[in-house]
Amino acid sequence: MNPAVQKTLAFLLLLFIGFLLRSKFQSSEHQKGLKTIILTIALPAIIFVALLKAEISQELLWLPIIALAFNFVLFFGLQFILPIYGIEKNTATYRTYLLLFPSLAPGLSCFPFLIEYLGDDALAWGALADIGNKFFVLIFAYMLAIHWFFNIHPSVDGNGKGKIKSLLVSLVNEPINMVIVIALVLLAFGIRMENLPPFLSSSITSLSNLMTPLVLMYIGIAVVFNWAQIKKIFNLLLLRSGLTFLLSGLLISFVPGLSPMAILVMVVFPQSAISFWPYAHMSAIQAMEQVTPQPQKKTFDLALGINILALSLPFATAIMLLVFSFGETFTSPTLLLSLGLGMISISAIKPTYLKINDWLLNSMLKKEQG
Repeated sequence: MNPAVQKTLAFLLLLFIGFLLRSKFQSSEHQKGLKTIILTIALPAIIFVALLKAEISQELLWLPIIALAFNFVLFFGLQFILPIYGIEKNTATYRTYLLLFPSLAPGLSCFPFLIEYLGDDALAWGALADIGNKFFVLIFAYMLAIHWFFNIHPSVDGNGKGKIKSLLVSLVNEPINMVIVIALVLLAFGIRMENLPPFLSSSITSLSNLMTPLVLMYIGIAVVFNWAQIKKIFNLLLLRSGLTFLLSGLLISFVPGLSPMAILVMVVFPQSAISFWPYAHMSAIQAMEQVTPQPQKKTFDLALGINILALSLPFATAIMLLVFSFGETFTSPTLLLSLGLGMISISAIKPTYLKINDWLLNSMLKKEQG
């Protein structure tokens, strides 16, 4: 059997084990505790190991800029695309989609696959790229959310400077970012994994080995099978994925000579699930709205937001498994461009049908009135 297929089946088994454990992790506190272990212990450990083992060159410092550029391209593109899909501008639904969809959560959806399928170097590249994404989800997303809030509630005094300062502090203090900084400093002094004391390197490696099984079981535990929600959100997740494949294909076409591993990183990293951070900003805005003179005026739709997050994780996982199961097949720009256009076309079927139907109804009404 193909090694990639064997690994994929092993991953699916871990997902299924997590699904079977759902009854043991029913409360949000249990799931939050498992997620905390992943994001504060297992993920930082595996990134630290990957960075100290990888060969880091100056060219890789462009990765955060490329990732941030992806965030903004998707953000500005969605402003024009979402209304075409029937989401009215300047509504809570529109703002919810626009804040969430350009964000990435590679820690829970991409990094486990990078380390298992491509190795330490690929994970190190992904960790560096995530620095740019972190700026988008932590800083820009909050500034945008607070801007929308004050536009909707102009009578509210105050500003978001204090919150922005606290977000900057959290950006620095986040375990993943601290580990990246420490690892880069050690590399600058020529210290690599083999130079660390054996007890320290052994402990960190043991913690890093927790990453993949914990993440996959967490996905199995957290996935929500609500078909009514899937019908509403799946189409736009398909659009997001199609746009991402299209952007990856275009970028690879203009940067020839990349290794297959580099191309696969550029393909799967932007396919990561949607980040929780913009939702956290939305929750903070909702708390502010509850004490405003007009609490019924909502900046965001939090129920929609949590449903998007719940569906995004298994959707991204399915994309990762698809890409890595076929491996270097997905390094072809032609395939990526074709797949992206195909997914966008499929996602456009329903909104196109609704628009044609509305046009026909309006034409019939005009004829009757005429």
